[in-house]
Amino acid sequence: MTTTFDCIIVGGGSAGSVLAARLSEDPARSVLLIEAGGNGRSPLINIPLGLALTVPTRLHNWGFHSEPQPALNGRRGYQPRGRALGGSSAINAMIYTRGHPDDYNDWADQGLTDFAWPELLPWFQHSEGNGQLGAPFHGQNGPLSVNDLRYQNPVVSAFLAAGQQAGWPLNADFNGADSFGVGRYQVTQRHGRRCSVAKAYLEPVRSRPNLTVLTHSRALALEFGDSRVTGVRVQRGRGAVQTFSARHEVILSAGAFQSPQLLMLSGIGPREELQRHSIEVRLERSQVGRNLQDHLDYLGCWRSRSPHLIGYGLTGVARLVAGLPNLLRGRGIWTTNGAEAGGFIKTRPDLDRPDIQLHFLVSLGDNHNRRLHYGQGFSLHACQLRPFSRGQVGLHSKNPLASPRIDPGYLTDERDLEVLLAGVKLSRDIVQQPALDRFRGKPLYLPDTASDDALIEQIRQRAETIYHPVGTCRMGVDADAVVDQRFRVKGIEGLRVVDASVMPTLIGGNTNAPTVMLAERAADWIRRGE
Repeated sequence: MTTTFDCIIVGGGSAGSVLAARLSEDPARSVLLIEAGGNGRSPLINIPLGLALTVPTRLHNWGFHSEPQPALNGRRGYQPRGRALGGSSAINAMIYTRGHPDDYNDWADQGLTDFAWPELLPWFQHSEGNGQLGAPFHGQNGPLSVNDLRYQNPVVSAFLAAGQQAGWPLNADFNGADSFGVGRYQVTQRHGRRCSVAKAYLEPVRSRPNLTVLTHSRALALEFGDSRVTGVRVQRGRGAVQTFSARHEVILSAGAFQSPQLLMLSGIGPREELQRHSIEVRLERSQVGRNLQDHLDYLGCWRSRSPHLIGYGLTGVARLVAGLPNLLRGRGIWTTNGAEAGGFIKTRPDLDRPDIQLHFLVSLGDNHNRRLHYGQGFSLHACQLRPFSRGQVGLHSKNPLASPRIDPGYLTDERDLEVLLAGVKLSRDIVQQPALDRFRGKPLYLPDTASDDALIEQIRQRAETIYHPVGTCRMGVDADAVVDQRFRVKGIEGLRVVDASVMPTLIGGNTNAPTVMLAERAADWIRRGE
């Protein structure tokens, strides 16, 4: 096969799928996309409820673990990441949120003027194909299908009523004029099937003669020539190592953990980290792998006798079996994302934007679904949207097949515990409202009257990621930033990073839609030669 391309993209996840589709629109540009996982067409990916199996296992999932977290009683946190075309959009809960407009205006205030909200809204709309909502906030002609859930669990209505009884407004569109309040999430689904970013962008164009997609292929290191990156060394399956050359540039889209890992394996990163693993320092960039931010989340669980909830036991299995005929029509319980509703709320009324996000689950869903409880129930997530704590990604060894060293630094800033505790208490207040009385059974872990000290200990014992790591190849105008406003790695030619790792600060919501937006923005600049 051809080994020289105009552009090589490492990582076929959300950003990589967008870039491969958009850049190959120019028939004169040859594009190679390299993905370590499979083609992303598994039934476990296409069926929305399949995430109940892919998130807690290594099916289409890297299944990383963090370093022990002192503030979480020394626990190693589970870190699921999609391993297939579509990346984490192939295993996530499909929730479509963008974050608060001022999250992006904060970036502009740091000098990233091309990322102010008025500049970015058109790019969100450009990517979005919304089946229900339109102007002025939504696009309806983009590749990424966004829709209301076809299946709506009756217990969700009770949750929304409880949220209003607790004093939170009902919000019909979290991506409209304001995200504040409780409501139902829209999801990236099409006809009751998951619409991963690969399905949206990549599948319709796979036959283009100028686009080559390699799956089950692991990027091992970048290749260099003088002051520029010239290609990528790749292991195809379990076979031989092959080098692919790039005439113009290489783009890393391997995500917040593996983009910095590949940079460091290639000699670009903090000097002390590279020397620790006997890696030649080609370009010292102290911020590679630093600035890791993630949404830490606490999950409260309550038992329930409601037959509408998803459970583990004879009743739950019988309900799923009964729903199989509807699955063929893209309807019924198999099309749920589990987290059908939620909200954006404030721990203090004087805040200019919500600082807690809620996800209401129609199952017990404990510990990333890795801990199963017999019977039925519901769960309510509360996560802090803008953590003060910072972590880092490093190397366990110079072996390119080893997992990255992930240290999120959860709760290293004491302010995070204060905010998360307040959010957990507000979430429990919602569950105690009369609208949920007939569904709410006993809590799994703490009595509903638990003290602050008991809640803090539960947070330390049970809080986990809700899968939104960003920031490890920070974009900025300062000298220490890893990439500039056009996503070019500073200090070397022919190399960009385009994925969630470039976000300077974590946005207040799910990160998939913002990652798609960043890739759309990058593709336009690249095609214009910027």
